[in-house]
Amino acid sequence: MVEDTLMKNSKDIILKRIQSALRKENGMKPQLSGMEPPLRGIDRKYETHSKLSQVERLRLFMERVSDYKANVTRAEEKELPKVIADICAVEQVKKLVIPPGIDTNWLPEKTSGVALISDESGPLSIQEIDQSDAVLTGCFRAVAQTGTIVMTGGAGQGRRLLTLLPDFHICVVRTDQVVGIIPEAFWDLDPLIREKKVPVTFISGPSATSDIELDRVEGVHGPRRLHVVIV
Repeated sequence: MVEDTLMKNSKDIILKRIQSALRKENGMKPQLSGMEPPLRGIDRKYETHSKLSQVERLRLFMERVSDYKANVTRAEEKELPKVIADICAVEQVKKLVIPPGIDTNWLPEKTSGVALISDESGPLSIQEIDQSDAVLTGCFRAVAQTGTIVMTGGAGQGRRLLTLLPDFHICVVRTDQVVGIIPEAFWDLDPLIREKKVPVTFISGPSATSDIELDRVEGVHGPRRLHVVIV
């Protein structure tokens, strides 16, 4: 009986919240359910800036990314075309999707045998993206603490579909994009979210999930393979 009552109350709260959100979206005054729990003060005394040096941030980021079963390569910027071509050769990538605004100095030479499929002139179809072998992007930020890559859909990152549908993601991360902890990334994201309403994707290694028996399954919600190139 108690469980039934709790379920009913929870359902009522959820439905009231949905109704309130819809009213607000339509320019109407939200109506609170009267069942909302009082908001508690949020403790802002947590660490907001990392004390790690750049060398320490990079080392930790590489360790955490590797923990997620992603590959990591260090390279100078002038080496990127060859490094990316070599990665494509090892992974047998013949069709490489590239987003609008990507740095053309990153791209492998035509002699590499990799066909570049651009999303620049017109959005690629789902079929075209699905039939590609990999996608090459940059990123907005990377977080050493969690080995997380932050994407905002900006130049060189592409729309979210480009990084979720291909089976293999090659991501170039500049050393100056690596921050120490999560709050630093959110600090940089704040104006983009508030002013430009950008979509944000957090990537921590290849896509993976586990069923109730803890059997790991990769590639369910995104690429099965991730290769991070730190420049």
